[in-house]
Amino acid sequence: LQGPAFKLYETILSKVTGIKLIASGGISHIEELPKLAQMGCEGVIIGKAIYENRITLKQLEKYVG
Repeated sequence: LQGPAFKLYETILSKVTGIKLIASGGISHIEELPKLAQMGCEGVIIGKAIYENRITLKQLEKYVG
């Protein structure tokens, strides 16, 4: 995994208003979630990181709401 496309998401969110952006791909560490939220991402799709046990469901509990 190469990490989330932070720059792409920043560009999209700065140029397009009124959208609910869902970050997908490259998320491999739980520490990336707060940064994505602060940027304005409405949510994230996490797959491989859970499958490979890099992020656990227990860790995700505090972000579900």
